[in-house]
Amino acid sequence: MSVSYIPFVFPGVPQVRCAFQTRAGGVSLGEFGGGNIAFTVQDNPEHVIANRRSLLEGLRPQGMTAWAELMQVHGDGFVFEPEAVACETPVTAEGDGMATARPGLGLLIKTADCQPILIAHKSGAYIAAMHAGWRGNRCDFPITGVARFCERYGLEPRDLLAVRGPSLGPGKAEFVNFDKEWGDPYLPWFDASSKTMDLWGLTRHQLERAGLLPRNIYGLDICTASNNEQFFSYRCARRSGRQASLVWIAA
Repeated sequence: MSVSYIPFVFPGVPQVRCAFQTRAGGVSLGEFGGGNIAFTVQDNPEHVIANRRSLLEGLRPQGMTAWAELMQVHGDGFVFEPEAVACETPVTAEGDGMATARPGLGLLIKTADCQPILIAHKSGAYIAAMHAGWRGNRCDFPITGVARFCERYGLEPRDLLAVRGPSLGPGKAEFVNFDKEWGDPYLPWFDASSKTMDLWGLTRHQLERAGLLPRNIYGLDICTASNNEQFFSYRCARRSGRQASLVWIAA
């Protein structure tokens, strides 16, 4: 069964396409049941390769001919013009952000509760993708990543559009050690009664601080932990698969 995904196109930028993979489809079994695309979670490598090939082939008609990805480390490392990675090859280069101007090359972010943030310039000529777990928010990666993207290609933040994909929702992002892990500057996004953080709201705030216009910031408000049958969620099952979020300039 083919790996499934939710398509997204930025309003007014039809040449840039996005896809947010769901769990459905694929050949993985058990905790990884569905379309797991990560080699790092102890899934059967043959199943992972089959899922990755299915996803790539399903997106080829949409103008994506290959993808790049990184070994994500919950930091703020950024790679410009990354090389394509074969479906059969585990990635070794580390980082949590990528950007390119190459048509046909997808930028792939792997998540199972963390936020995938996909970005396009209004011209459709430049794209970026970022992986933001809570540590990414804590180190202001949405802000610094946008700044580096703009600096590299000579862009203005107000000309960017961003979309945040399915991820851990406000009602499920529990932090019982808020004082240690976050602190007073993040109180506006913390609900003390439930000890949960609104990471979606925090990311929007950080993108606005980076210079994006509020009207150009979009979100797929689907909580992965609340919809574990549709999405992989590390909070629900520590032995969990990973889904892909991709952005590309259609070739």
